[in-house]
Amino acid sequence: MSDEQFASDAFGTKHWPVEVRLKKEEKRLEVDFDNGRTFSYPAEFLRVHSPSAEVQGHGPGQKQTVSARRHVGIMSLEAIGHYALRIVFDDLHDSGIYSWKLLYELGEDQDRLWAEYLAELEAKGLSRDPRGRR
Repeated sequence: MSDEQFASDAFGTKHWPVEVRLKKEEKRLEVDFDNGRTFSYPAEFLRVHSPSAEVQGHGPGQKQTVSARRHVGIMSLEAIGHYALRIVFDDLHDSGIYSWKLLYELGEDQDRLWAEYLAELEAKGLSRDPRGRR
C-alpha cells in the first residue's frame, strides 16, 4: 500500500488540496481542492470549530462553546504529514489538527455550522466579542 493510499484509507480523505492560501490581513484561510471546490474559512469559524480536545472534549456531549473570538487571526500553518494542517491562531490556540477531510466537510457545511454556532452563543448568553468590546 502506498503512503497516499494509506493516508486516504486511514483518514477518509476523498478530496485533496491543490492550493492553500493564508490571507492574514483578511483573517481567512482558503483551500482549493482537487475536484474544483474552493472554500474560504474565516479564522473565527476555524477557531470555534477546532478539532482539539480543548474544544471537542474527550467524549460525546463534551463539546465546548468557544466565545469571544471575533477578532482572532491565524499566525501560521504547519503541514502535518500529507493529511492535515496545524493552525496556530493569534490567541495561541494550536492544538487542533485539521485533516483535509475535516476541512472539506467544514467547507461544505459552513453555512449550517455557523448558524448553529450563532444560535448556541445566543442561547447561552455569550458573545463573539471579548468582554468590553460588545
